[in-house]
Amino acid sequence: MRALAAAAIGLAAALAIVFTMTAIGAPSGETSPEPLLTTVPKHP
Repeated sequence: MRALAAAAIGLAAALAIVFTMTAIGAPSGETSPEPLLTTVPKHP
């Protein structure tokens, strides 16, 4: 019975965290207009 209670408490805590993060939303900001350029190193 204790395991069931612990599982219920853990599930409730996880759902609370998920709902809190959903309510807060993504951080506001802008992405850089310049793409990230990568180069392949030259082989000798």
